[in-house]
Amino acid sequence: MTLDTAFRATEVLIALAFLQQSAEFMLRAGVERAIFAARILACLALLFGAQTELALLVLVVISLWMLHRFQGPYNGGSDRMSLLILWCLTLAQWMPTLFWQEVIFGYLAFQLTLSYFISGRVKIVNPEWRSGRALRDVFAFSAYPVSENLRQLSTRPRLLWAASWAVILFEVVFPLALLNQTLLIAALCIGASFHLSNAIFFGLNRFVWIWVAAYPSLLWFQGRVFGDVF
Repeated sequence: MTLDTAFRATEVLIALAFLQQSAEFMLRAGVERAIFAARILACLALLFGAQTELALLVLVVISLWMLHRFQGPYNGGSDRMSLLILWCLTLAQWMPTLFWQEVIFGYLAFQLTLSYFISGRVKIVNPEWRSGRALRDVFAFSAYPVSENLRQLSTRPRLLWAASWAVILFEVVFPLALLNQTLLIAALCIGASFHLSNAIFFGLNRFVWIWVAAYPSLLWFQGRVFGDVF
């Protein structure tokens, strides 16, 4: 994947993700509705490739307003990844030289890789994750909108132990996927399926679109830095 193709794919995907988020606020009145209407217009411009540099700047300004209005990334990890993608994409698009464009876009790919690896590292040193207890507690006691049928999974410790270790191993070994393009594509498919399952089970739908929006940077980064080592 070329740098230009990765840029454009990221623009389209983050525009779609932001459109979904912004639609949630259109039922509100006053200044918030006006701000998010402007955000939707900027996303549409970005989606259709019209004045993309200006559209990105508008989205950056609105992101600063949102940080002030909600006293930080109000939706946790998905908002932090949103800001990372938006700011890296904007800075890369406004850089005057190819070198700095690649450095900034490569930083996004590096952070995406770390997001999986560090999450796996945290889990593997946690005895509750290694035993499957963490997932049992999620299904049994969490406030996520889990149906009663899904809550019954908390009574299947062997299944949840296997699921816990599947998640841990995937996240810990994820950086190795950079060594081969086919392996990376497979890993990204697994990653997208993982985020989709979280959306289905727990309603964490924002993570699907935001993490997938960062995937083009990793596909470009793999070819640019590693190629196919094996």
